[in-house]
Amino acid sequence: MIVPNRGFPESEFATRTHQMQTTIRDQKIDALILTTEPNVRYFSGFFTQFWESPTRPWFLVVPADGKPIAVIPEIGIGGMQQTWIEDIHTWPSPQPEDDGIALLQGVIRGLPKIYGRIGMTLGIESIIRMPVNNFELLKSGLEDFEFVDLSLEMHEQRMVKSELEIEKTRHICGIASDTFEAFSSYAQVGMTETGIVRNMKIDLLNRGADTVSYVVAGSGSGGYDSIIMGPTNREIRHGDLMIIDTGSTFDGYYCDFDRNWAFGQADDATRRAYEVVYHATEAGFKAARPGATTSDLWRAMNDVMVAGGSLGNEVGRLGHGLGIQLTERPSNTATDGTTLKAGMVMTLEPGMTFLPGKQMVHEENIVITEDGAEWLTRRASPELPIV
Repeated sequence: MIVPNRGFPESEFATRTHQMQTTIRDQKIDALILTTEPNVRYFSGFFTQFWESPTRPWFLVVPADGKPIAVIPEIGIGGMQQTWIEDIHTWPSPQPEDDGIALLQGVIRGLPKIYGRIGMTLGIESIIRMPVNNFELLKSGLEDFEFVDLSLEMHEQRMVKSELEIEKTRHICGIASDTFEAFSSYAQVGMTETGIVRNMKIDLLNRGADTVSYVVAGSGSGGYDSIIMGPTNREIRHGDLMIIDTGSTFDGYYCDFDRNWAFGQADDATRRAYEVVYHATEAGFKAARPGATTSDLWRAMNDVMVAGGSLGNEVGRLGHGLGIQLTERPSNTATDGTTLKAGMVMTLEPGMTFLPGKQMVHEENIVITEDGAEWLTRRASPELPIV
């Protein structure tokens, strides 16, 4: 397996910045303030695990013209200097009485004021990674500016991946596919869910995953009742069905898919449910093409599950976008309606309740191409695997 280069050339960040600056100018905005790890990394290349600490806020300003400007704690200056960012302002954080707010206000006031409008990601699937009172302080010191939500515009830009981004996702999907296919070598009856997942994490890391930050597992006799909990110390028994879903990363890009296994045997209802969601995934893949919508994908998958006896779907959607976050916009729902474009990386995740208290979920990762779609994960077995 050829390992992709880590990081991106400066031209990648310049292209991303130019694209957002076109949006900024079209929306009559003077600058965009970014506060979250994915967005700061997307435009700067600043990549550190230090975001796990909630103590310090970090800011990146994308002006209407020119390179982004970093306003960050002093502890991060060495890392930011390794990126393409040149204009870096620092303060000795943590400093609760003024944790970078006055410095950020000064940077904003140093930019040309044409429209008196500041963009931030304030809406759907967005957070402000700073104390709310500091956000109010920021606005009060820039009272002559209007703060405008650019969350949808940000999501729309990040939905479409470059070839270099897709290469990283394809690589981690390949690593996780290898690990899933080796399942019987580290899982057996009598082990606990926790023990199996621990073995799986070790295998993923040994094969080249950088992190295994998301692994959920569920099991039960003939089915499971949740896909977001676990693993637990429940011991696997003959006749159990088990699901494991992983969001592992390579160079900051996620895979997100699952696999199901039966231990020893599976009854007819369980086998049939597996076949239904497998064929639903096929239907979603065939519907995935430029010009189609996320709602088209939902209908294609949902129709197969309804015909196959689905009693319902508690997940709320049948897949989503994927990239530098485990889940990104858009969502495959009946009403989302986002138009698919070449370069969008998506999950197909049909799931259904096939008996009371028993779910069956199947997930794969794809990329939309000019001609349709391409599998990024290696396709699961069409029949329920028996361990």
